[in-house]
Amino acid sequence: MAEPERGSSAGIFGSVRQLGATVVGLLHTRIEIVSTEFEEERERLRLGLLLAIVAGFSLGGGTLLADIILVVLFWDTHRLVAIGVLSLVFLGVGTGCVLAIVRNARTRPRLFATTLGELAKDAERLREHS
Repeated sequence: MAEPERGSSAGIFGSVRQLGATVVGLLHTRIEIVSTEFEEERERLRLGLLLAIVAGFSLGGGTLLADIILVVLFWDTHRLVAIGVLSLVFLGVGTGCVLAIVRNARTRPRLFATTLGELAKDAERLREHS
């Protein structure tokens, strides 16, 4: 009788060890997914910020020079109209950019969505096996 108890005892401890190893493996995988998603988001934001700075500087400089040319061109006849039209164009473009930023912020995927999805799948699988 002692033999079956030792075998079942070792079996229980073996199962607990195996369960622990499985849980550690799952946690390791999920942490790697979170880390990968965080790195991807950081790189995406860094590139976006760099492109926005370069684009803003370049477009601002080019627009300023084009505006000066237009105002000088219409200086003798319609300088106020030229300045007014250019102001409306800038306000329109600026408003469009603000609306695009708001739309982009609202439609952006949730941070760590893949990790949360995997954790939800894990929880569902655990419920199924319980």
